[in-house]
Amino acid sequence: MRVLVTGGAGFIGSHLVEASLAQGFEVRVLDSLVTGHLANLAPFQKRIVLQKGDVRSLEDCDRAVRGCDTVFHLAALPSVQRSVEDPSGSHAVNCTGTVNILESARARGVRRVVYASSSSIYGDSPELPKREDQPPRPLSPYAASKLAGELYGRAFSASMGLEFVAMRFFNIFGPRQDPDSPYAAVVPIFIHALRTGKAPTIYGDGEQTRDFTYVTNVAEALLVAAQAPADKASGKVFNVACGGRTSLNTIYETLQSLSGTRLPAVYAAARTGDVRHSQADISAAKAALGWTPRVGLEEGLRLTLAAPAATA
Repeated sequence: MRVLVTGGAGFIGSHLVEASLAQGFEVRVLDSLVTGHLANLAPFQKRIVLQKGDVRSLEDCDRAVRGCDTVFHLAALPSVQRSVEDPSGSHAVNCTGTVNILESARARGVRRVVYASSSSIYGDSPELPKREDQPPRPLSPYAASKLAGELYGRAFSASMGLEFVAMRFFNIFGPRQDPDSPYAAVVPIFIHALRTGKAPTIYGDGEQTRDFTYVTNVAEALLVAAQAPADKASGKVFNVACGGRTSLNTIYETLQSLSGTRLPAVYAAARTGDVRHSQADISAAKAALGWTPRVGLEEGLRLTLAAPAATA
């Protein structure tokens, strides 16, 4: 199978590239290198085709999808906070970029597009765990943009016959996750703090909970979604998580224990657009795709601590 990974130089994308190569696939990467890093692809550079380009360009998308059977569309401007500060920028990449990929895939005869969506779509609904059939309640431009991508994909599937699967990622962590971005996720920030001795900032009281998921679980879920029978996957949405719920305070305490380092965190006001609690129901992915996460939370944290620090 010949696959395209948009955003393949990013954290999740590079793990998907690695997993795709392990399955014997031919891999092409489209990345603007705005948030992705060439260092993430260095171990595989001679085995892939890397195209520097931007999903906001229909021409770049069209060139990238030519000859591919499957497209994994991971390219995006992530972060709730970034989207609050720059909603137009998030829309251009996450919405227009997605439509460009879908249009290019349809025109070039791609069999299936697997789309990286987000748990932020569920918003602050008090119902836990989150199920795919719950009404969406996006609280940020980022969440709205990821929901729009889902809707466009399902519309292309229904009206034009392009197979499309949306995978709603919860809080993903693991090696190669950049701690230096102002929009970085909490696990790399915590690990960087413990390595450098500089106390991390926890926004809010730290008792907000998330469904933390190790990155190789996600790569495996994407590959399963790409190869599942059309009647099981196409036009559908699946949560990708571990099905648990852990507070930020517990994550930080666990990392301190695993690293043997004690460093009190600093607390600051909660950020606009952040949800209080999040947990996934992953029974749909188990039933339809046969996917189950293999790496648990503590094992994933241990593996992440043991990995080299992310490099630009």
